[in-house]
Amino acid sequence: MSSAPSPDEIARDATWLAQALDPAAGVIRLIAMDRDSYRAASFLDDRMLQQPLDAQIVPWPDVEAAMAGDLRSDARWIFHIGHVGSTLVSRLLGELDNVLALREPRLLRDLALCPPDVRDRYLPPVGKLMSRTFAPTEVALVKATSFVSEIAAELVPAGEAALLMYATPRNYVASILAGENSTKELHALAPTRAQRLARRITAIRTPHNDAELAAVAWACEMSALETAAEAMSDRRVAWLDFDRMLADMPTALAASVELLQIPADAEELEAIAAGPLTTRYSKALEHDYSPALRRDLIADATRRFTSEVDGALAMLRAAAEKSPLLARSLARCGED
Repeated sequence: MSSAPSPDEIARDATWLAQALDPAAGVIRLIAMDRDSYRAASFLDDRMLQQPLDAQIVPWPDVEAAMAGDLRSDARWIFHIGHVGSTLVSRLLGELDNVLALREPRLLRDLALCPPDVRDRYLPPVGKLMSRTFAPTEVALVKATSFVSEIAAELVPAGEAALLMYATPRNYVASILAGENSTKELHALAPTRAQRLARRITAIRTPHNDAELAAVAWACEMSALETAAEAMSDRRVAWLDFDRMLADMPTALAASVELLQIPADAEELEAIAAGPLTTRYSKALEHDYSPALRRDLIADATRRFTSEVDGALAMLRAAAEKSPLLARSLARCGED
C-alpha cells in the first residue's frame, strides 16, 4: 500500500484512476492502475473493490490543483442505451496499441447523480482526469454507464468525439426478455428510468408487462442519447447500431476509429474483428457469447413473446404521435 499521490503524480499519467467521488465529503477515491489492469477490468465501478488494490482517499481540492495546468482533455467517449455491445466495442478498440480503454468509472455515475449545481462544482477537471494515458501517443477511450448519457454534453468538450450506441427497440426488447438477469435489472432500474423519462416524454402509458417495461427502458435511454446528440452539435458524433455492426465488424470498426481519430490500418482492424474477443462475453471473458448466439437469443425471444413485443412497439408508436423526441428515436431505427 502506497501513500496518497502528489499532485504531480496525479497529473503525470493514468496511474491513479479517478474511480469515485463523494461530493458530500468533498473527497475522491484514486486507485493505482497499470495498462494491464485497465485492459482486464470490465468495470471500473465498485465491483473492482472485490480484489486487493491500492486505493487512496484524497481531498477534491488536491485533485483540482493537480488538474489546473494546461493538460489534455481529448478523451474519446462511448455512450449507449445498455445491452448493445458497448463493452465489446471498448475491448476491441482497446486492443489497439494507442488506445487506453476505461470502462464505466464510477466517478461519472457519481457526477450524473449529483444535482446540477453540485455537479458544476466538480465537472471542470473531469475531462482532464479521464484523458490521462501512459504515453503521449495514446488516447483514452471512456465508456460510460448508460445513464451517464444524461450529462454527455457536459463531459465531451467542443471539437471532441463520441460514439452513441443503440439497438432497434424490437431487438432491444427481445434481448432483455431473453435473459433472466436482464429482466431482473430491468425491474431494478424501472423507478429511476421512469423519473428520468418523465423529464423528456410524458406520453407513454404505464407498462403492463416486461416487454412494455423494456420498451420504456429503451425510450428512456434512447431519448437521453437523442437529447445529448442535439446538445453536441459542435462535437463529432456518430450513431452505431450494434446489430448492424455485428453484420460487418471490420467496416464498423473502421468507421469508429475514423470518427475518434485513432490511427489504425485495415489489416489491424480485420485481425481484431476476427479475434477471440468477438466470441466471448465481453463483461466476463470466461463465458462464450458470439454474434450468432445473440441473433439466436433475440430470434427465440421474439418467437416466444411475439404478441408482447408487437404490443410494446405499438405502445411506443402511439406515444410518438405526441412526442417528437420519441418519434425521432423510432425513425432512427426504422420503426416510425
